[in-house]
Amino acid sequence: MDQQKDIYRQEAHEILVELEAALLALEETPEDNELIDRVFRALHTIKGSGAMFGFDEIAAFTHEVETVFDLIREGKMAISRELINLSLMSRDYILDLLDADTKEEEVDKQKANAIIEAIQELVPRENESDETGEATGSPFEDDSASQAEREMVTYRIRFYPNKDILKTGTNPILLLDELSCLGEASVTVFTDELPPLNEMDPESCYIYWDIILTTDRGANAIRDVFIFVEDDCRVDIKEIDALPVSEIDTENEYKKLGEILVDRGDVSEEILSAVLNEQPRIGERLVAAKAVPAGAIESAAAEQAHVRKIRKERRETMAASSIRVDAARIDSLVDLVGEIVTVQARLSQKADLQDDPDLILIAEEVERLTTELRDNTMSIRMLPIGTIFGTFNRLVRDLNLELGKDVMLVMEGSETELDKTVIDQLKDPLVHIIRNSIDHGIEGPDIRTAAGKPPQGCVNLSATHSGANVLITIDDDGAGLDPDAIFQKAVEKGIVDKDARLPESEIFDLIFEPGFSTAREITGISGRGVGMDVVRRSIETLRGSIDVESRAGKGTKITLKLPLTLAIIDGLMVKVGEGFFVLPLSVVEECVGCTRKEVIRARERRIMNIRGEAVSYLRLRELFNVDGDVNDSEQVVVVEAGGERTGLGVDQVVGKHQTVIKSLGRIYKDIEGTSGATILGDGTVALILDIPELAKLGEEDR
Repeated sequence: MDQQKDIYRQEAHEILVELEAALLALEETPEDNELIDRVFRALHTIKGSGAMFGFDEIAAFTHEVETVFDLIREGKMAISRELINLSLMSRDYILDLLDADTKEEEVDKQKANAIIEAIQELVPRENESDETGEATGSPFEDDSASQAEREMVTYRIRFYPNKDILKTGTNPILLLDELSCLGEASVTVFTDELPPLNEMDPESCYIYWDIILTTDRGANAIRDVFIFVEDDCRVDIKEIDALPVSEIDTENEYKKLGEILVDRGDVSEEILSAVLNEQPRIGERLVAAKAVPAGAIESAAAEQAHVRKIRKERRETMAASSIRVDAARIDSLVDLVGEIVTVQARLSQKADLQDDPDLILIAEEVERLTTELRDNTMSIRMLPIGTIFGTFNRLVRDLNLELGKDVMLVMEGSETELDKTVIDQLKDPLVHIIRNSIDHGIEGPDIRTAAGKPPQGCVNLSATHSGANVLITIDDDGAGLDPDAIFQKAVEKGIVDKDARLPESEIFDLIFEPGFSTAREITGISGRGVGMDVVRRSIETLRGSIDVESRAGKGTKITLKLPLTLAIIDGLMVKVGEGFFVLPLSVVEECVGCTRKEVIRARERRIMNIRGEAVSYLRLRELFNVDGDVNDSEQVVVVEAGGERTGLGVDQVVGKHQTVIKSLGRIYKDIEGTSGATILGDGTVALILDIPELAKLGEEDR
């Protein structure tokens, strides 16, 4: 059951994301019946599965919200902004209940009561009034009088489960119990398909049911009970009796047994007549009467069996097209692939040293298979970035209400894939940037109109692939950054000297300094100087970079450059002394050779000339205190970080190396200029260099 509860939590989180998206879309198009059905199905799924797996509080609370959307589906109630607000609050409360066990936090039960009371206030009362003139009746009230006045209808339900229904974790008995809660029910079980005991599969379902249900809830309520299994099971619902309320208790003649069997389709009228007249079966009668040839009966039976077989195979194929796997298992698989990559590197190195053609051939084949395995495994961890993009609609909506602004969020490239590890750590930085764009960047409607802009502001959030990286752009059409105001605030905080002459790009970079803020007042959204420095640290932790462009009165554009994955990268291996280092290949621009004279000049000036362009110079031998003999010449690897080029002096460029990233222990976590380590083919360790950090060290040394 614990495993089933974990599965329910995972599915419920996904459904709540879908619910939020549907509610936000419904706010824009309240007449869209398809969106109303999406909301209702999401609520019903959460409620039904919650009750099935012991989440009774979630089921009870969700039932109240579901009732309102059932009224909306029936046209008895209209969508309003207040209802959407309460529905979003309900969604958040369900999420709190869902995570209460894992987070070990108490959930405020008073919040649920307040939400339900507010929702009940929105429900229209019935037109009838009592002697005081007050309207009475509500779908939330258990009023026996109003219950008695509703139309009671009797339905026949044939529930024929898929044979594999038990293997999916669904218990048919719980569905029957939920059905019985709708009214008075009589349940009959059919066991005619049970195989002999020695042929029975204990995980298969061989039985089916007929349910006679008298209820006032309608056929839609019955269908909603089977909403989880309707695609894999056969559910036939037919109204068989609808008596006026006044005649419910009177005796009424009903169909004879034979008529019921014919009406159900269990027997044809011809067969019934044949049996009643002690005649042979209908097939034999039809053949004997030469009404149809004998082959026609066999053909009809074969057609029926064929169609059923094809449909079953299609259902099984669809069911097997995707599986749910715990993220921890994927991470473990990636780690194992990393180990295989390391072993493959050792094998290739051994084959080259022994110069054995057969061994080299085997090593090349293993390398090919390892590369395919790595690419396929990494693709499993790739998720569309739209999984977090969708959550920002709610953020923008709430900020609009809080700030009194009208801002539209436009999203592009939601299908762009990124490593799940990167996506998980990317949400908070994006939240900070979008909040700042709306709070500081986008002006109020009146100010925008006076400036000749449309009253509605726009924030464009886009993602595109760029080689081994993903570029995420947050572009707003607000007031833009004021470089003078930023510079003055930096002077006040002692970040820069008042006589400093900084280019505009460096002034914009000051917003990432800790505690920096140009807000005139502190609000619940911003103004405390906490946010953008956290954004930069988070992006750099992901081995990414951040770039800011802004034009006064036109808006601000922030671009995040992130690696596709954090697990395995292509690197350039270099050698300094007896040690090896790896540089991410995505930031390497070129490698150049320098003479002894050029090296001495570059070391003195901390700058070197590459084809007429001045480039910062940093010598890895000095940075990492590497001892040993110094070569007469040196090779320089030119890398790019934050728009700046830096030359890294090394003894030798070894070549391209497929790098499995290993994190350093806590003892080494504060070493500047490194982001991890990797194990080489011979078992030695090579440090992976943090290029943005090295670029900063180079600037400080100049």
